[in-house]
Amino acid sequence: MADIKDIKLAKNGKDRILWAERDMPVLSLIKEQFADKKPFKGLNMGLCLHVTAETANLARTLKAGGASVYLCASNPLSTQDDVAASLTKDFDIDVYAVKGENSDTYYKHIEDVLSKEPNITLDDGADLISVIHKKHKKLIKKIKASMEETTTGVIRLRSMESAGELKIPVIAVNDADAKHLFDNRYGTGQSTIDGIIRATDMLLAGKNFVVMGYGWCGKGLAARARGIGSNVIVTEVDPVKALEAVMDGFRVMKGTEAAKIGDIFCTVTGDINVIDAAHFKNMKDGAVVSNSGHFDVEINIKKLRKMAKKVKKIKDFIEEYTLEDGKRIYLLAEGRLINLASAHGHPASVMDMSFSVQALSAEFAVLGKTMPPGVYNVPKEIDERIASLKLKSLGNEIDVLTEEQIKYLKSWQEGT
Repeated sequence: MADIKDIKLAKNGKDRILWAERDMPVLSLIKEQFADKKPFKGLNMGLCLHVTAETANLARTLKAGGASVYLCASNPLSTQDDVAASLTKDFDIDVYAVKGENSDTYYKHIEDVLSKEPNITLDDGADLISVIHKKHKKLIKKIKASMEETTTGVIRLRSMESAGELKIPVIAVNDADAKHLFDNRYGTGQSTIDGIIRATDMLLAGKNFVVMGYGWCGKGLAARARGIGSNVIVTEVDPVKALEAVMDGFRVMKGTEAAKIGDIFCTVTGDINVIDAAHFKNMKDGAVVSNSGHFDVEINIKKLRKMAKKVKKIKDFIEEYTLEDGKRIYLLAEGRLINLASAHGHPASVMDMSFSVQALSAEFAVLGKTMPPGVYNVPKEIDERIASLKLKSLGNEIDVLTEEQIKYLKSWQEGT
C-alpha cells in the first residue's frame, strides 16, 4: 500500500510525467525493448531515488520489463507529490514518499520498500544498501545486484567494499561516462542555478559565487555561474582539480579566504562540514549558503545554529541566522539538495542518459553472469550504446573508422 501526500494530485503528476517522457527518447526506446523481452519478469525491484517526473519514467520502464516496482525517496525534500500520486494511481507503482517528510518517515519508507524483499535495488546515495546491511542481512541472499546513481553513494559503497562489509554486487552507474560527464556537469550545473534563483529571486550577475569542490558537479556549476555573469571562485583540496579550475579561468583560494568576499556559496563535494564555523565567522552580512551535494552534511548547520542568537524563516527554503555580532547568514533549503528542494532537479534530456544507464545496467545484472560482492563499472558497451542513441535522437552523426584505420591503430610497426 502506497504512502503519498494526496492521490488527487495525480492528474497534474501524469501531465508532468508524460511531458518529461517527450524529452527522454533513449529511455523510451529501451522501454519498448523491455516490454518485448520482459527481462525482469517475476522480479521485485526496490528503488530509493528522487521521486521526480524523470524517475517516474525510469520506474515505468522497469515495470514494462516485467518487474514489480516499489519506490521511496532518496531525500526528504526532493519528492514531487503530484508525480508520486500519478505513479500510484495511473501506473500501478507503489510509492512511499512525501515532500518534507521527517527523518523517521524517511526511514520508514525505506523499510516499506524493503518489506517487498527486492531482488534488484536502485539506489541514490546508498541508503537502501546501508539499511539492508545494518538491519536486514537476511535480504542479502535474495538480491542479485544493486545500481548506485550518485557520487556520494559510490564513495560509501567503495568504503564498504574496502572494509570487507559489502555483501552485494553493485554497479557504479554514477561512474559511467554517459552519466557523470553529462548529468553531473550539465544537469547539476543548470539545476543548481535554477534552485538558487527560485529560492532567493536574486540577480546572480556581478555576485561573488563560491563553488566549493571542482569535481564534475563543481565544473558544471562553475561554468553555469560564470555564464550567468557571476564572479566565480573555486575552493578545492585536490591540487590537480584546483589547477584545472585555474586553467579554466577561475580564481582559486582557501575556503576561509573565499568566505570573506563571497556573496553566494554552494557545496558540491560529497564530504562533511565543507562550510564550518571558521567560514561562518569570516562571512559578510547577507551571505547566502547552499548545498548541491547529496546529503545535508556539507554545511555544518549544528555549528551555525550554535553561533546564532536568532533563527527566523524568511520564506520557503530560506532561513535567516543572525549571529552574535548582528551579521546575518541565509541558509537555503535546510542545507539539502537545492536543485531538488526548491526546483525540479535535472532536465529530462540529461536524465534520459542517466536512467538509461540504470535500466541497461539492471538488465545486464539480471541476464549476465553472477557477480560476487563488490563495486563494478558499467560495461563500456552500455556507455557507447546510450551515447550513440542520444546522438541519433539529437540529429547528429559521427564517422566510422575504415578497416585501414582500425588496422593501423592495432599495429605498432609504422612510425615516423
